Amino acid sequence: MAARKGSDFAGLSVAIVTPFADGEVDYVRLREQLEFQIAAGTRCIVPVGTTGESPTLSHQEHDRVITEVIQCVAGRAKVMAGTGSNSTAEALRLTRRAADEGADATLQVAPYYNKPTQEGFYQHFRAVAEEVDIPVCVYNIPGRTCKEIEVGTIQRLAELPGITMVKEATGKLDQCSAIVGTTDLTVLSGDDSLTLPMMSVGAEGVVSVVGNLVPNVMIELVNAAAAGDFLTARQVHHRLFALCSNMLGLATNPIPVKAAMQMLGRDTGELRLPMTALEAPLADQLRETLFAFGLQETATT
Repeated sequence: MAARKGSDFAGLSVAIVTPFADGEVDYVRLREQLEFQIAAGTRCIVPVGTTGESPTLSHQEHDRVITEVIQCVAGRAKVMAGTGSNSTAEALRLTRRAADEGADATLQVAPYYNKPTQEGFYQHFRAVAEEVDIPVCVYNIPGRTCKEIEVGTIQRLAELPGITMVKEATGKLDQCSAIVGTTDLTVLSGDDSLTLPMMSVGAEGVVSVVGNLVPNVMIELVNAAAAGDFLTARQVHHRLFALCSNMLGLATNPIPVKAAMQMLGRDTGELRLPMTALEAPLADQLRETLFAFGLQETATT
């Protein structure tokens, strides 16, 4: 069977947080987090996506974070830069620059707020794919964008050489099955807790939030599923399930993951408004989940 477009991005990609200290991007801690991921064997780093609080970064910060990631990683992992926008012109500018800096691919979120038609989605992604030479991963997350990219639109996009991947975050296994069954795109799970079900029908990996905490365990899951060892994959899935659920269920991402990283001494936990810190009762629940997972040795109160 021929490899799918984008299959070189199979496995674990981690949507990293953007560390802040006293209101500014903390580039020292960013580099520490990148080294943590590389040491774990993470295949791809995804900066300034949803988890990276891209809506609150200035254009200058957005560009610099991508540059810092590319320079620090230095070819030791792939970099899929979050350069989407609800303005096609802005998405093009961000993507051109990321490509010029050496990004290996671009994560392109569905245009949000202005709610384009399906034809608008198609023309938007087509414009980006035809303008740059790096692979495009279409990011379908209607919970954030208020409108879904329909399977028919993704099928049309799959005919464009530059569109190679879909980050599928609709929460619909049928959507994943339809894309895998009718296109040659590589599908990546956009929800940690659905990674195993999606890989069981042909997805090839995940763009992960929980990978900020335990990339080695997520690698174990995706490797087992890719090898067809679903007994091991199920065991890892169930071990991870509560932690994955907390990351997206306690509060809006990245509030829980930043709180967890603070508890583990790996981040300040600082967020930018309008994002606010995890409320105390929920923080207690998160701490209990971390302890149950086995991370209590480094957690702090």
